Amino acid sequence: MTVYDFKARKIDGQEITLASYTGKVLLIVNVASRCGFTPQYRGLEELQEKFENRGFEVLGFPCNQFGNQEPGSETEIRSFCDLQYGVRFPLFSKVDVNGSSTHPLYEFLKKAKPGFLGTKRIKWNFTKFLVDRSGRPIKRYSPQTTPAAIEKDIQSALG
Repeated sequence: MTVYDFKARKIDGQEITLASYTGKVLLIVNVASRCGFTPQYRGLEELQEKFENRGFEVLGFPCNQFGNQEPGSETEIRSFCDLQYGVRFPLFSKVDVNGSSTHPLYEFLKKAKPGFLGTKRIKWNFTKFLVDRSGRPIKRYSPQTTPAAIEKDIQSALG
């Protein structure tokens, strides 16, 4: 199984298969607009701009499970990301990353790359998963890990 086996709803409501990203290196991130880590949007967009021509894509999945930090509608989220951070990478509809309603993609990511001491729970907003060109998760990063700190791993995955 790979990330390409999953579907997700883009923030505009269109359901897509993640197979549309086949052959790309992906950074999948659960994001939120009212979080202390929200300024990471800027760094994520910088990574997108720097590496997109080499086959890299950031995929942002808004999540409201941590401190109610993503309470807005999809339209409000898109507008915030546009106006505050100039985000152009793909954003998806809100998902749950923990609990009984966890999006299947996140069940897969957590099982493939558990966190500290083997925990499968997502700790907080801006947990990141790096996925290779074959759709396999290769690394998990904590919310505190800045986008800039991931750059070398991205370059390595891009080959």
